[in-house]
Amino acid sequence: MAGFGSLAPKTKNLVVAGGLTGFVFGVYFYTMRAVGGSDELQVAIDKFESKKVSNEPDSNLASKIN
Repeated sequence: MAGFGSLAPKTKNLVVAGGLTGFVFGVYFYTMRAVGGSDELQVAIDKFESKKVSNEPDSNLASKIN
């Protein structure tokens, strides 16, 4: 940290910004990995779509009979 004081102000800002950005991305990716990274909304949509497709042939059959 002794050499940090001799840097230009904009360079210091870039070093701090890079460190903070790296920290934030690290926390984000760690959290996503710890949680499991599954998108619960997409899983629910897929489940709904599969039920809709499985029920669809029955409704088409009923409309042809009437």
